[in-house]
Formats: sequence, structure tokens, C-alpha cells
Amino acid sequence: MKMAAHILIVLLSIISTLVYAYDPSPLQDICVADLNSEVLVNGFVCKAVEEVTANDFFLSGFDKPSNTMNKVGFNVTNALVNQIPGLNTLGVSLVRLDFAPYGENPPHTHPRATEILTVLEGKLYVGFVLSNQNNNTLISKVLNKGDVFVFPIGLIHFQANIGHTPAVAISALSSQNPGVITIANSVFGSKPPISDDILAKAFQVDKKVIDYLQAQFWMVAHILVVVLFSITSSLVYAYDPSPLQDICVADLNSKVLVNGFICKAVEEVTANDFFLSGFDKPSNTMNKVGFNVTNALVNQIPGLNTLGISLVRLDFAPYGENPPHTHPRATEILTVLEGKLYVGFVLSNQNNNTLISKVLNKGDVFVFPIGLIHFQANIGHTPAVAISALSSQNPGVITIANSVFGSKPPISDDILAKAFQVDKKVIDYLQAQFWVNA
Repeated sequence: MKMAAHILIVLLSIISTLVYAYDPSPLQDICVADLNSEVLVNGFVCKAVEEVTANDFFLSGFDKPSNTMNKVGFNVTNALVNQIPGLNTLGVSLVRLDFAPYGENPPHTHPRATEILTVLEGKLYVGFVLSNQNNNTLISKVLNKGDVFVFPIGLIHFQANIGHTPAVAISALSSQNPGVITIANSVFGSKPPISDDILAKAFQVDKKVIDYLQAQFWMVAHILVVVLFSITSSLVYAYDPSPLQDICVADLNSKVLVNGFICKAVEEVTANDFFLSGFDKPSNTMNKVGFNVTNALVNQIPGLNTLGISLVRLDFAPYGENPPHTHPRATEILTVLEGKLYVGFVLSNQNNNTLISKVLNKGDVFVFPIGLIHFQANIGHTPAVAISALSSQNPGVITIANSVFGSKPPISDDILAKAFQVDKKVIDYLQAQFWVNA
């Protein structure tokens, strides 16, 4: 009986950990970080809603290269919660990575986030290393412009420019504050230093080698690590299950039904399970709304399973739009690559259905909180392109017009006429239209 009880306790603890997130889940429409508050919580306390503006969800300058004149030929531009206070509680962020010719982002980990990267310019050699229990296997790939690759949470990974011209990438991370631990800095550059006796034994080398390494200047990557007052609490529920192992590559052919997908055997996994090409190619926008999307979700990249993040490319014809819609399982953070977009989201009834909107230019970044109705419209006479990260492997989309007026079977016109306070003929007309699934 004692053994059975012990097994039950272990199983219950495993089940409970499946729904813990690394970031707290939102309990209201928005919780814009009050960066000036002295109150310590897990994340930040919220500004009053009446003090919130569109600028709390906005950042410019993502089209500008950062200075890579340093020892590793690499630099990063952040769009984390400290730069965009509206990201607080939303579990996603964005960074721009700039590489000098043959520059590199040295081996490092993100303790609180999975990373999904797409190459905008140049050629990168990238990889991550599985943990000891999986024989420290290296999963690596050469990426070209338009390719996408995933780095699972907590695993040591790197990116290196293998070309003689600068390279640029955009990465999304599944935390408002992912943190970074550069391996060389942490092991050989800690303050105070780790004992050279300990490191000599760990690395199986003479202490003189360790002393030499500790004497070097280790460049600290610039992703800001904010030291917060941490709380472990059952309030921290995730929308996607948190990973309980290095990787759980989706077995898309299995008939077993779980929340997400069951895992392929590790020995069957290859770099292609974390890879997708074609993100530099425009999609067809010849439709009624002049918009289309290219997905990098779990169905396209099986390695995203359990990692709580994905990427999409948005293509807009001149004056095209992504109609009002919601993502039931994800916050979205968008950056404009080309063109000019008018974007916005609407707060819920309890916040007076307030519209938060902004005009975005090339290099601007904007956040759309989870579950809120939002839109993006090209207000220029040339095509527009954007990249969006979403805080789920399968964020879902609910296009408002399609759902309300194009459901199958249709919602009763009596119900809709009363809801919209119009004549039933207006509802019948709307239900007769052809609605484009964005």
C-alpha cells in the first residue's frame, strides 16, 4: 500500500508540473509593466489601465544594425519587457541578431525560453547540444536566408556567420525575460571565480590552463538578465505543456491523442525536425482581403512540440489586411520587414472595448496580447511583409467575420439580429458572403 501511495504521489507531481509555465499567465487583458515600481513580484506590477497607451506595446529600430565591433563579432537588439512594458505576463519576446563576417553568438543557454530563429540575410551555422542523458548529441544545420530553426529551452546552443558578409536574424523567445547564460563567461568569468581546483578536475586539465582561461576577457552577450524576486506558485499555469525532457519532437503520424503530440524516439530525431525553409518567399495575396500567411507551427516544424512558441510570415498586398481575429492560445509580437502597417487590438468589455492602435514602419515592433481581437492593415501602395512570433506551438486563429457570420451550421439570424441590433435581412446578407480564412 505504501508503495502504491508513493507511486500515486509521484504521478500527481508529474501531472502538476506539466502545466507550469516559465512566465505567469495573464489574468486580465493587459498588465503593462510598471518599470518604476519598487514592489517586487514575479515579473512586474501593472500600470493602471487608464495610464496605458499604444507606446507601451511598441518599439522602433529593429531595421537598424547594431555594433558588431567586438571580440566575437556579434550583437543583439532586444525587444524584451524592459523595452516593451506591454509584454509583461505575455510569455514572448523578440530579438534582432547582427553578425559581422565570421562573427558568432557563442555557446549559451536561455534558462527560461525556447528560441525560434529566421535568417533575414547571410548564412549561419547553428546548433544545440542535448543533455548528458541523451549523450550530449549535437543537432546542427547550415541556414540560408528564409530558413527557420528552433533551439529548445535550456539547451546549450550557438549561431555562427560562416559567410564573408554580415548576417542578420530575428529570434523569438518564449518568455518576456528569457535570460542568457554565456558558457565561457559563466564558467571562467564568474565573480568571485570558481575555484581553479574544481575547474581543473571538471575539465581534466592542469590548473595553469584554467588560470589562463579565467584571466581572459569574456564578452557578455547583451540580452539583459533582470534579477527578479522569484515565486514558485501553482498560479503559474501555461497554455502549452512545459517540456519535461530535452526534446519531444512531434510524431505527426501517431494515432494516439494527447494535448499536443506524442514524442518520436530520440534516436529517430534529426536536425530537419527543427528546420523549415522558404520564409524569404512571399505567399499569394490574390484574394478578397489581400493577405496571406506562411506558418512555422508544430505541423511544419515537429521539434516545436511542448516548446510554447512558433513563427509566421505575413504578406500583404497593397492596401491588403489581416482582418480582425484572435489567437485563443497565444500572444503575438510582430516586426515589420517592409512597408507600412496600421495595427491595433481591442480591450475587453470590462475595459470599455478601448482600441489601442499604431502606425508601424519598417523596423517597428508591436505586441498583441493573448485572446484580444486585433488586426493589421497595409496602408501603403506597395506590398508589406512582417514576421510574427506567437507564444504557442499551435496558437489557433479565430477570424471574427468567419466565426460569427460564416459558421457551419450558421448561427440563428434571430440571435445575431438581436446581438447586433439590426434587421434580420442585414444578418442574412452577411451570412451569404464568402469569408476568407486568413
